[in-house]
Amino acid sequence: MPRIKPSVASTPEELAAVLGLSAAEAEEWQVQHVLLQRLKEVVRRQKITHAEIARRAGTSRTRVTAILNDDLEHVSSDLLIRILASLGYRVRASVVKARRAA
Repeated sequence: MPRIKPSVASTPEELAAVLGLSAAEAEEWQVQHVLLQRLKEVVRRQKITHAEIARRAGTSRTRVTAILNDDLEHVSSDLLIRILASLGYRVRASVVKARRAA
């Protein structure tokens, strides 16, 4: 059996390249990660149940639990924003010129 050589990534950009993501996919992934980290902080601070979050956001408890367990597969940034909004938070975005073109 051939040995698999591990890949090491030091930056989000390097990790995206290792995973074969396009620059646009990598950017979306980073945005979702930031939204998820903030959501986890809010949930921890408010001590709110997954069922209550789901009810407020209009989604399933199973989906909320998966999201809070870092499963963002098939989860849109829109859903993360909707969940945060249902907990009383507003998401602000800024757009800045990248150092290099995508």
